[in-house]
Amino acid sequence: MLQCTAFTELPEMGARVALMGLADGPGQASEAPDLDEFVLCELGEHDEGTEHAAQLWSASAGRDLWMFWTDADGRRKFRFRELLPCPAVIHRLSVKDGDACVLYDRHPDAHSWDVTDPLADLMAERIREEVRRDRDGSGGPGAQA
Repeated sequence: MLQCTAFTELPEMGARVALMGLADGPGQASEAPDLDEFVLCELGEHDEGTEHAAQLWSASAGRDLWMFWTDADGRRKFRFRELLPCPAVIHRLSVKDGDACVLYDRHPDAHSWDVTDPLADLMAERIREEVRRDRDGSGGPGAQA
């Protein structure tokens, strides 16, 4: 399943207030993390009835801060919520090793390992190509003779 392509400008003051209100959050405003100006929905593609979601903070106590948003009646509405992480784990080659879903508990549709981001995949492939060129000594664009 492809990743949702919705993004929004982060309402910084709302996000900072939500962060400061967390039980296991950054205690002082000076300890708060730098926040991105824009956030991308981390869910797989979904219908208009499902809120977009982006994780803003991962607490050590196991509760994460998520921002949800919707576009309705020409207005964008935001809300912040502290949620438990999804308990799902996929085991590929052994029972001991697995990848945890990085979304929140009871998220809609696909787990994070089933959501693919074509842009990130393209960027990773380009980086692999550059590393191969550098390793093989063939250089790349801008290589000197």
